[in-house]
Amino acid sequence: MNRNYRDEDNSEDVYSYGIKKNTYWKIYGVKRFPYRGKRKYTPLLYPSFDGGLKISNDVFGLTISQFERMYEACLERRKTKEQWILNLRYPDKSSKEYLEYLEKCSYSNKDHMLNIENDQGEKYLYDHLVKTVGTEIDIRKRQRLFIIHDMIANACVSGSTKISSGSLAEGLDLPGSDRDIMYVIESFDILQSVNNNIKHSIHRTILVMETDINHPGFTRLKVEEVGDNVSIEHNQFCPETCTGEMMYLSVNDFLTKYAETHYGMPVSFHGPCVSNESRTLDIAFCLRSKYLPKNAIPWALRHRCQWPTNYVVDKIRNYGCLLVPIGPKVLPYNDLLWRLSFSVAEKMLIHSFNFTQLLCYGLLKLVLKRIINTQGEVKDLLCSYFLKTALFWVSEEVNIDTFQCSKLYYCFSLCLDKIISWVNICFCPNYFIPEHNMFLGKINQRNNKILLCVLESIKSGGIDMFINNLFAPVTGNHHLSSSDPGSLFIMLDFLIYRIISEVEGITSPARGISGYNKGRLMAESLLKSETSTLFIEISKHYIARFSSKMSQKLQPSNIKSETYSLRQCYHKLLQNGTKTDAVSGWLLYASYFYVTKQYNATLKLTDYILSKCSPDMIFLGAQYTKDGEIFNSYKSNVHSTMTLNEKITIFTVGNIQYLMNSSLIPEELRLEVKGRTISIPPVFMSHCLRFLCYHHFDDIPNRHQALRDLFITSQGPFTSDASVADSLTILGVCCEISGYKDTAYQCYFKSLQYINCKCSTAEIRKLRLFDI
Repeated sequence: MNRNYRDEDNSEDVYSYGIKKNTYWKIYGVKRFPYRGKRKYTPLLYPSFDGGLKISNDVFGLTISQFERMYEACLERRKTKEQWILNLRYPDKSSKEYLEYLEKCSYSNKDHMLNIENDQGEKYLYDHLVKTVGTEIDIRKRQRLFIIHDMIANACVSGSTKISSGSLAEGLDLPGSDRDIMYVIESFDILQSVNNNIKHSIHRTILVMETDINHPGFTRLKVEEVGDNVSIEHNQFCPETCTGEMMYLSVNDFLTKYAETHYGMPVSFHGPCVSNESRTLDIAFCLRSKYLPKNAIPWALRHRCQWPTNYVVDKIRNYGCLLVPIGPKVLPYNDLLWRLSFSVAEKMLIHSFNFTQLLCYGLLKLVLKRIINTQGEVKDLLCSYFLKTALFWVSEEVNIDTFQCSKLYYCFSLCLDKIISWVNICFCPNYFIPEHNMFLGKINQRNNKILLCVLESIKSGGIDMFINNLFAPVTGNHHLSSSDPGSLFIMLDFLIYRIISEVEGITSPARGISGYNKGRLMAESLLKSETSTLFIEISKHYIARFSSKMSQKLQPSNIKSETYSLRQCYHKLLQNGTKTDAVSGWLLYASYFYVTKQYNATLKLTDYILSKCSPDMIFLGAQYTKDGEIFNSYKSNVHSTMTLNEKITIFTVGNIQYLMNSSLIPEELRLEVKGRTISIPPVFMSHCLRFLCYHHFDDIPNRHQALRDLFITSQGPFTSDASVADSLTILGVCCEISGYKDTAYQCYFKSLQYINCKCSTAEIRKLRLFDI
């Protein structure tokens, strides 16, 4: 029986006015719509004579007033439950889908402002905080930048996994923010107990966690079995102090071994981290447990209001935790206890924050830096990790819709009250292991009273006094200074320039062409999958950078034996490599012409390179602030219509890096890349190539001029001591070629003063020159 006979019998208007009818779901993709009436006829939409749409067979069964009331109620529910709905739809707000949603919702920030128009204090606080922290799109772009960077870096290497952590990776680029990187060593498998399946024919070392009862946030790692193909020295294991039979992984020996193995020289330690020369980068070597420790399992099961969502909880539970080689502060020396770190879990939680939670997090960090730590008596008693923990607890205990921009100061007050309550009892519960008191060794009954006075004074004066203490003094009726979007996007550019130069990882650079090819393939896959224009441009840059590195790993080239296919491969990779910055890719191309004995082409390219270099260019990898001349010069030259790659190829410059055993380095300098990578300033290397070309032409006057230019350039500035040492060694080689052996010896000697490495190239050349 045909139940649609009524539709067929009442279809006299199928071709009304000579126009074929279309159903509403065919036009708008709507298949179902709840209504109170009975469905008798299919609703139909078709054009009318006046250019509009005509609807027939309206069977919704509602009057206009009824429909309006239901529609307004639906909008009100959506408005009051907006954050809850967004959390369900986008549990990971660092995803490309959420970033695409933000870019389409250009009105999102305007909606935030509309809710606080009537409160000038809240509006002033919001305005200045956004000016400092950035808009939500700025924060999400920073988060996405580090995710993509880690994906590409990890595609290049094996044996360890790079994880960007700290406030920068969380999306906050506050003044003075340092980079924090964790490297997970993958030679170990960590289990909760020996009951887990252990295969006796293994290639990885098996460790078992033994949680310390007296120190809940720490554990010992008992060695169950040592992997067949894992090279571990015996002194990395410490016997148990009681029985001497069970073996445990040593904290200090592990840290020293991996730090010095990857760096090849003594390093400075900052807690469990290895720091660089300028202390702007902290690297932590750690291990990963794929299981949550037993005392952290209740976290995944405990009651919470609406945050975090089950999706985030399951994601954290499936990841596990990290183990960092450092013991409790209350113990002066302990070589067995490892700290349980939830850095990855915390980053997942912050990536699930809404905009108000992120602003509250930034506000807490600013209060710590600008108010609390300026008081000498309580300086360094609190740290940003304690404040972040308070925000986690508050977010879990209240409805997510509490965190709205119109309630920013209220949300901050909730966090401050939480911290005050903890300081009062000298107990700060870890978010994942509440029985772990993180105040141990820092805050106690002797110093908590002074800290309580400081914290109480922050909230005692209300929002007006708080704003005056946190920002510049306010005159009049909270005169608002609008945030400068130009400065925000420039600081985002500077952060990108600081990050993208580290494509192959810091501790485990890819040594073969296959590693760089894997990184290039990852960048190409991101190029196809990313929807944001910014990250499409970043993927293109990574492809160019990997092409530049791959060109150095091809077989050595010379003009006589070079085949057509090899020559085409060189040119394709080198041409792509010219997009890495304004000059270093071209300088590598000039090196190719030099090693193929095309000296005239080399000289022409070096002329072009030197003409493009200027002192106000952005140096890739360097850190800049809003107050410098570089910032103002860059701001006056760029405009919003320029793509990222256009800005990179015009305004940025980086050292030219010759990889280990590079096929493109001049033959006279092959010893420098015998067993390592060297980094040379582009202007210095340009003069070096000019010197070598004139030397082959036997052009003495121009060779002397090039050597003088080398001497002038060697006075600096340089980005690192290693760069100074390499440049002085190259200067010594040029002096030695010119016959100035005494000057060459002095250059080699000065080079050794910048690096503490007995087997350096400068030492070898100095000894050879001394023997001659």
